[in-house]
Parts: sequence; structure tokens; C-alpha cells
Amino acid sequence: MPIIVGLGNPGQKYAGTRHNIGFEFIDLLADALSVRMGPGKGPFHVGKGRHAGHNLYLVKPTTYMNKSGDAVRKVLDWYKEVPSQCLICYDDLALDVGTIRLRPGGSAGGHNGIKDIIQKLGTNKFPRLRIGIGDDFPKGQQVQHVLSSFTAEEADVMESTLEKAVDATFTFTREGIEQAMNDFN
Repeated sequence: MPIIVGLGNPGQKYAGTRHNIGFEFIDLLADALSVRMGPGKGPFHVGKGRHAGHNLYLVKPTTYMNKSGDAVRKVLDWYKEVPSQCLICYDDLALDVGTIRLRPGGSAGGHNGIKDIIQKLGTNKFPRLRIGIGDDFPKGQQVQHVLSSFTAEEADVMESTLEKAVDATFTFTREGIEQAMNDFN
């Protein structure tokens, strides 16, 4: 059964930041599927939904971003699923605002949350939905950038981007990562 994990940092301090776009995305999916999120059997919140005859779980780790692997490992163990059924959704500096990319696996690309997931799972073979947050910041200001909010103009772009990401996720749920990549990359 597909497990859709959105990465972010817990707490009001991080709400609405670029780095928490994975959490925002899971909230959007939960609304679209009328799923209620609640505490899971580990360091995560979870909700069970159904789309086009397919069950799926929505997950938000309650660990900080750099410890996301702990939550993902516990989720997979609890639901007895394999990494290939777990779509990780997260922010990506290397992509322009408004861009999404799906991949079946690969390196962490400098993302500490993904690096921790790879380490805790012992594999880099898990699907990802990368959501572009842009890299328009002065040298040495990466942390400030990822912890900042989107501008009003960017927020408008991100609204339609997240809707496209929802469609991509539903395609992943119904038809797998390859078809989702073909349709949305």
C-alpha cells in the first residue's frame, strides 16, 4: 500500500517556510482525501485515505528534518512495507519555484533529510517527489532561504504547483513511479 511522506520540521516556528513544503503538501492531500491525521505508532502523524480504489497512508514525521530517517524506518516497519512503496515529498533548492520532479531513487543531492533516510533505510532506492523552492539567495544564506516564507508571487505559483503534485501523487498511487514520471516530469 503506498505511503506518502512529506518532510518538514515540527512546530509553529517552521510553519509556512520553504523547508516545510512537504508538510504543507501532506495537509493538502489530507484535505483532498478528507483524511484526518493523528499520532502514529512512532515519531510521525499518519492518516489513511483512499483514492480511485487504492488505499494509501499519509505521513508527517514528528522528528526534525535531519532525523527524517527515524520516522520513515518506523513507518515502513509498522505497516510492513518496502521502500519502493514510500513516496518521499520534499523541498529542493536545485529546482525553480513551480517545478516538480519525480524520481525512483538516487542520491541525497545535499538534502539532509534525504541523506538520513538513505542511511536509516540502507538504500537510496525509494521514490521521491521533489518540489522546487528556488535558489535565489546570496552566498552563505541557504539556511535563511529554506527557513523563509515564499513571496506573495511565489505563493501563487506554489498553489498551482502543489495541485500538480497532488495529481502526480495520485498517478503514483494508481500506476507507479514510472508512469508518474512520464506524465509529470
